[in-house]
Amino acid sequence: MYIKRVIVSLLLTIISCAASSQAKWESLFNGKDFTGWRKLNGTAEYSIKDGTIIGTSKSKTPNTFLATEKLYDDFILELEYKVEDGLNSGIQFRSASNSSFKNGRVHGYQFEIDPSARAWSGGIYDEARRGWLYTMEKNPAAKTAYKNNGWNHVRIEAIGNTVRTWLNGIACASILDDLVDARSGFIALQVHEIYKPEDEGKTIQWKNIRICTTDLAKVRNPINNKIVQVNCNDNTISPAEAKEGWILLFDGKTTNGWRGAKLTSFPEKGWVIENGLLKVVSSNGAESTNGGDIVTINKYKNFELTVDFKITTGANSGIKYFVDTDLNKGEGSSIGCEFQILDDQVHSDAKLGVAGNRMLGSLYDLIPAPSDKFFRKSDFNTARIIVKGNKVTHYLNDKITVEYERGTQLWKALVAYSKYAKYPGFGELEEGHILLQDHGNEVQFKNIKIKIL
Repeated sequence: MYIKRVIVSLLLTIISCAASSQAKWESLFNGKDFTGWRKLNGTAEYSIKDGTIIGTSKSKTPNTFLATEKLYDDFILELEYKVEDGLNSGIQFRSASNSSFKNGRVHGYQFEIDPSARAWSGGIYDEARRGWLYTMEKNPAAKTAYKNNGWNHVRIEAIGNTVRTWLNGIACASILDDLVDARSGFIALQVHEIYKPEDEGKTIQWKNIRICTTDLAKVRNPINNKIVQVNCNDNTISPAEAKEGWILLFDGKTTNGWRGAKLTSFPEKGWVIENGLLKVVSSNGAESTNGGDIVTINKYKNFELTVDFKITTGANSGIKYFVDTDLNKGEGSSIGCEFQILDDQVHSDAKLGVAGNRMLGSLYDLIPAPSDKFFRKSDFNTARIIVKGNKVTHYLNDKITVEYERGTQLWKALVAYSKYAKYPGFGELEEGHILLQDHGNEVQFKNIKIKIL
């Protein structure tokens, strides 16, 4: 594997060098001083030794950035870095710092540097703005690209609305993003804040920092269709997604395709659309007593569904599928299999059920999700549900939380021990509606997409 990786890296270097003879590359660091750079936000120290920039971690300071004074829009950036274990870092690009945004906090795209076991180096994070745009769970094969305690080669291509990354010649991330504020900005080297005393004084180093801003078509790498491209444009279908068969279930503007679970039309209260978000209005925290649940007008059988959601403190909600709206026309929610959405730390339902089977990402009241799942309450998170016949998988932020098969003896035993025992054949419908739950707490939804399998 190591030899294969070296050969691939050498071939890419040869190709890059051949193309470089036709394009102009500019060094961003003169190897002697910080001419053309400025320090922002934190107080961690940067120094220079043997043509290398060295950032040293420091306690009691926020993230510190060494940023170029010049701004860049379309470019290809290459550099090398080496980081000590225990630190997290990143390379900012198309980033900004101004008083109108969080008192000058640096924000913008970041190439992730992650030497931890999580191995998300090469991913794309939107610093201080939208959070994770591309984790390496979307491209797990690239998790092995990082070289521990060695020099690592970075390549970032930011051309138009497309951003792609490489680490040591391995393709890592690809995004499509039309955000206007993300089309130009500075490049910066980050010393991340530290949380453990033992990480004080550890270093990250950068060298051979160069950029190309002209004739980019001559030096950009070919498109690799094996790398998943993430569409960061809310409530849209990208050309790549359309080719794969994805369709929108929410257009960001209207309630087309949805109705109340116990109505023939969309609820007149309890739900609002604001700034491209479909929101459950906060009420009394009770189940389906305000606007009530909403369901898709269409029914679905075999599918892959993705939904971005963001909770408020203490919120409870859910995404249901195989919903039969005729099963319960009285009080409470409509009946179906449920991807649980919950503030595990605050809401009391997290402690009910059996072995945590009412916690975030679980198959509600039936199968628990892991307790160590990756979740950021302050950001949007992605629920994904894949149904192939009787086999169902839940994902939270691209990590599996639940896998099960309907109709088996184990399934029937789980149902018999749950709140759904009174519904004969629960969860075994051949097809059903998809439902977003009103549980009386504000929850925001966007990017609701489905692909028929």
